[in-house]
Amino acid sequence: MKILAVDTTSGACSVALYDQGQVKEMFVRAERDHTRRLLPMVERVLGESGYSLGQLDSLAVSQGPGSFTGLRIAISCVQGLAFSAGLPVVPVSSLAALALGAVRENPEWSALEMPVLAALDARMQEVYWGLYDVANPGQALLPDQVSSPEQVIASLESAGYATADESDVERGESALLAAGPGWSYSELAALNPRALQLDAGIHAQDIAVLAADLWQQGKQVTADTLQPAYLRNEVTWKKRERIRPSK
Repeated sequence: MKILAVDTTSGACSVALYDQGQVKEMFVRAERDHTRRLLPMVERVLGESGYSLGQLDSLAVSQGPGSFTGLRIAISCVQGLAFSAGLPVVPVSSLAALALGAVRENPEWSALEMPVLAALDARMQEVYWGLYDVANPGQALLPDQVSSPEQVIASLESAGYATADESDVERGESALLAAGPGWSYSELAALNPRALQLDAGIHAQDIAVLAADLWQQGKQVTADTLQPAYLRNEVTWKKRERIRPSK
């Protein structure tokens, strides 16, 4: 199985090739110029692998949530590649990729047997967030959503995931693992998770790994049906931008 994955969801641009269980990634931190960088990165990753686009089984891309502009860039790029080569596309949750990347970078988390709450800053005092199984970060325990930090806590409590065991209570910790810049909100940080990686990022290599499993489950789509998962209505975003008071 050979899958090329692309991501420009946040302040980075990355491309990775999954080839029979092995993954090679090119990752560049860049707040801008994703449009200019992405295709040359695709060409370089394919060139170094010795494969042409037509030799792949599928493409994969972060479906969101994340930056509206970033999602459009990655999805448009993948749609163009998919149309040109007649390839299917596997859409992957950016929050699932964030959770998987944090577990990959913190292997000791696996022994804790706690869910991973991945969170991105959605602006306007809200976060994009999702809860994932630490042993299988591709498995969502709660659906991806956008909420205020207070609503995140209420949702966790309602679903029984904010309950700490006796030892956690003694340390003042929640039975959660935390990943992503959305945890910079003080209200969310008050949950005091057992472990936190605030600078966790979204990597194409994690999208590729998740996509390989989804591809085997038959969860690929055609390029023309690929849609971003914004979670927040773009019209609402623009309206609230207009009414934001000037400083």
